[in-house]
Amino acid sequence: MRALDFKSTAEFLHRAEMEKREVVRITADYPDMTIEEAYQVLAELVAIKRQRGHRIIGPKMGLTSQAKMKQMNVEEPIYGYIFDYMAVPEGGTVSMRELIHPKVEAEIAFVMGKDMEGPAVTVTQVLAATEYVVPALEIIDSRYENFKFTLPDVIADNASSSRVVFGTVLQRPDNLELDLVGVTLSINGEIKDLGVGAAVLGHPANSVAMLANMLARKGEKVKAGDIILTGGITGALILNAGDTITAKFDGLGQVGFRVTE
Repeated sequence: MRALDFKSTAEFLHRAEMEKREVVRITADYPDMTIEEAYQVLAELVAIKRQRGHRIIGPKMGLTSQAKMKQMNVEEPIYGYIFDYMAVPEGGTVSMRELIHPKVEAEIAFVMGKDMEGPAVTVTQVLAATEYVVPALEIIDSRYENFKFTLPDVIADNASSSRVVFGTVLQRPDNLELDLVGVTLSINGEIKDLGVGAAVLGHPANSVAMLANMLARKGEKVKAGDIILTGGITGALILNAGDTITAKFDGLGQVGFRVTE
């Protein structure tokens, strides 16, 4: 079996995203791809996007619920990156023509006021370094056929990153008990899922701390100005043309968008 080429694999995934085309998971051809190799593919994918003039808004965390980690048989979450072209205005529209098989989940995003470098970053340090928290809706859209993939596949595919809608309410993190913030996620006025902040690793700030500590292994850090998606408080719901999506957060207002053809 030929060796995995990180750059050509990244180009393959980038084309799939740009062409809105499902592809077979990488591990179908490279069943022994490791998590470390998957992150090397991701690094090449990030480089491709930057070469095309795209800017990183901030990292995003995935697999942040205990249930998802158990399902995928992992002990820590995964991360990817949100780019500027993925941002949708609050109340704006997302077109199904630009996506493959999108799903949406509600999250709390952290706006970092200071750099933060691991290892051994704590929740207390995260809260002290956070300028604001904001409500968010993340649209994930795996490039793989039928959303079928292994853990290395999804890491290489930038953790299924696709679109994000940030709310307009900014709150200081010490104004809220973030683990107790309740969230409802509605489609066309009907509540489809709900949860509380504790669904994210017991407290959303734990997600940011884990991210900082994971980045530290590569000599990287969380940067001031990063907007970090901490992971889904709700499940991921399938989107269809004509849907109106609204998430309501205790103390953080609401955020929403519409889905067009």
